[in-house]
Amino acid sequence: MHPKHLSIKDFTYNLPEEKIAFHPLNNRDDARLLVFKDQEIQTDIYRNIASHIPTETLMIFNNTKVVEARLLFKKDTGSVIEVFCLQPHEQYADITTAMNQTGSVQWLCLVGGASKWKKGQILNLPFEAGASTFTLEAGLIEKRSDCFVIELKWSGDFSFAEVLHYAGHVPLPPYIKRQDETADKSRYQTVFARHDGSVAAPTAGLHFTEEVLASIRRKNINTGFVTLHVGAGTFRPVKAATMQEHDMHSEFIEVEKELIEQLIDQDSKPLVAVGTTSLRTLESLYWLGARLMINPQAFENDLPFLSQWEAYEHTHLPHKTDALKALQVYLSETGSSRLIAKTQIIIAPGYTFKMIDGLVTNFHQPSSTLLLLVAALIGDNWKKVYDYALQNDFRFLSYGDGSLLWSDHHKKPHL
Repeated sequence: MHPKHLSIKDFTYNLPEEKIAFHPLNNRDDARLLVFKDQEIQTDIYRNIASHIPTETLMIFNNTKVVEARLLFKKDTGSVIEVFCLQPHEQYADITTAMNQTGSVQWLCLVGGASKWKKGQILNLPFEAGASTFTLEAGLIEKRSDCFVIELKWSGDFSFAEVLHYAGHVPLPPYIKRQDETADKSRYQTVFARHDGSVAAPTAGLHFTEEVLASIRRKNINTGFVTLHVGAGTFRPVKAATMQEHDMHSEFIEVEKELIEQLIDQDSKPLVAVGTTSLRTLESLYWLGARLMINPQAFENDLPFLSQWEAYEHTHLPHKTDALKALQVYLSETGSSRLIAKTQIIIAPGYTFKMIDGLVTNFHQPSSTLLLLVAALIGDNWKKVYDYALQNDFRFLSYGDGSLLWSDHHKKPHL
């Protein structure tokens, strides 16, 4: 069956609220780890994850950094208007460019309390940086069907990323029903976060500490980093009856040429994605490379973009190394050190994985595209895994426990 025809009601389960983790554990690597391999389930903790991964595996992490995307503007009347910064206006080439703007920027936003915001009214938000107080202004530029275009202006010589850090709040997921706290600034962030741009954490990476990363490297397990800036669309439930009617969210990815060369060198040795965002980035690289093999000028005039169903429509299916080499050649010929693209890829049952052998991931919401991705990887066994996790008191969603899932499509080397 083509994934377009999948019914989302086949990918749901009952998630009691008491199973949702509303706070992180005191120690990141104390989180429990469910390991699914060869039809069997084991349990452990993240501190010991290296013992479940073969030597010479390459683990790919997402090093995006969550920005404090929630801005709370208080009107003179005392009412609050919340501006949630989703993604930059189309005028900017990529998220990094927009985040580095100084003085002013235009952003696509959700607005809570928009009916209280009169046309032409400028909202003000004082913020402190060091010993000084500065002001952030917001003006309503345009109303779109699914968001608003907001112009933000500020005093002080700051980048927009710095302004958000000083003036904004951590964008906790909607299912964590509490206000953000000081601890969330560090805990809703991976220890390897580098590049500002996400409005949600790549949560599989939250369990990794410097000690865990060191234990991985001691076992001769290699690590690499991609950047996918996670959008709020990752939390959007599938409301359509079939996936054909669901409009998958698109997200920016940035991948260094060195990482593509690392993937080429990995060749047939195991590849594990840490998080669904890393997985979507890696699989997107394959399809973008496959497109270049058909048409070397494919990216000449536009930002490379992978639509949600393109992976299911390709008839040219090269070996993954050849697809990656096509990207390597493209970057060399254009004198680029990194690939910047957007991906809308939807990975659901019926998808054949081209890049990865295993996935480290948390437990996801019912009826979500993330659960579809898990089902694509381990088939109907997702029900067995989730039933086990529910019955054995695993903690669910962003601040919860996680899993290491090995695909059945590849023969795994012994540990």
